[in-house]
Amino acid sequence: MEYIFMPNLSLVRCQTDAMEQELAYFCAMFIDTHTHLYLSEFDADRQETVARALSEKVGIMLLPNIDNSSWKPMLELCTQFPENCFSMAGLHPTSVLPETVDNELAEVKRMIETRNFVAVGEIGIDLYWDKTYQSLQEEAFRFQLQLAKKHKLPVAIHVRKSFDEVWQILEQEFDSGLKGVFHCFPGNLSQARQVIEAGFLLGIGGVVTFKNSGLQEVVTEVGPENILLETDAPFLAPTPHRGKRNEPSYIPIIAAKVAELCFISIAEVEEITTRNAKKVFGIGH
Repeated sequence: MEYIFMPNLSLVRCQTDAMEQELAYFCAMFIDTHTHLYLSEFDADRQETVARALSEKVGIMLLPNIDNSSWKPMLELCTQFPENCFSMAGLHPTSVLPETVDNELAEVKRMIETRNFVAVGEIGIDLYWDKTYQSLQEEAFRFQLQLAKKHKLPVAIHVRKSFDEVWQILEQEFDSGLKGVFHCFPGNLSQARQVIEAGFLLGIGGVVTFKNSGLQEVVTEVGPENILLETDAPFLAPTPHRGKRNEPSYIPIIAAKVAELCFISIAEVEEITTRNAKKVFGIGH
């Protein structure tokens, strides 16, 4: 009599699922969706900073542009680390000045037309310190939104004491192709839901670790499916590094706080937010 070995299919299936989950975790990584690694604060140890990020499984870092002074160091860093650093093209709202704005925006336009970028950013409106150039910031924001739509790029939006002003322009420019992130999301739960319903994600960084931060309630309510992780390095370092230089290797600290607030594991936060970032920015596929 000949015996034929028939495996326990349910056991095989369970073993296969476990192997796939283990492999997914091994291959997973964090993405810092907003970091200014090219700034002078990192001149003394930039390579070491990148190495620390990689050692903490922060495998991709997205670099938003500020103005004409930052193109060169930003692009050089992306050339140095082509598998890890990816750039955006944009004019930061606090760099919108009457004497330079035309040249700045012309350079943003030229760069987008001649190079590859993952997003248009960092763009938006900042009325925290000064409202003198509010109308000029609004014009620059609108112009860059239109560039993003034309070139089918996501946007990284800077909002500081300006949610209503930003939203008014977004409503006027919105179409189904416009997507992106509200960087360093500063709003309340109602505003968060407004952003999410429009198809945008919330950029969550070190502020979520600050004691009594209103952002904690927002994260708990919206969940990791609607957020991206970011540092905004060298600014806004998470606790316990608050007040010191921020860097991409601190992303796991932010992820741990999100995991705590959402009652899930850090590995789940890593997997969900990385998937979100890849989808929005078209990277890592």
